[in-house]
Amino acid sequence: MPRVKINLPENFLFTVELPIRITDLNYGAHLGNDALLSLLHEARVQFLAHLGHPEFDAATGLGHIMADVAIEYKGEGFHGDVLRIQMAADDLNKYGFDLLYAVATTSGREIARAKTGMLCFDYNTRKLRLLPEAYAARLRGE
Repeated sequence: MPRVKINLPENFLFTVELPIRITDLNYGAHLGNDALLSLLHEARVQFLAHLGHPEFDAATGLGHIMADVAIEYKGEGFHGDVLRIQMAADDLNKYGFDLLYAVATTSGREIARAKTGMLCFDYNTRKLRLLPEAYAARLRGE
């Protein structure tokens, strides 16, 4: 099976810093893959809220649903490291977009690259909905 390869953009729209907690470590005493995915989730929630489109809006039932995820591990993270997670949108389409993540420590050591495929979703009807053009423009950094 070919290895996952994630190409990152030159520019990012949003950056968040999150610490690696003791509960994020696995039996190898480094950042566990499940914990990294949870940290990416937190970063994504903050990014989407920053854009004015929460991952899920309980008042309207509108939000996003994840279609897929890929993670390319580049290095180990340890308790006490603070992760700088940079994010950008890519591959915008009729119903959604990909989010790209560059994950490194604040000292610059690369930890991972990731991609999540996000779709606009109506939780009331349980159906996909179109990506609004104004939202797409914000995802493009316009």
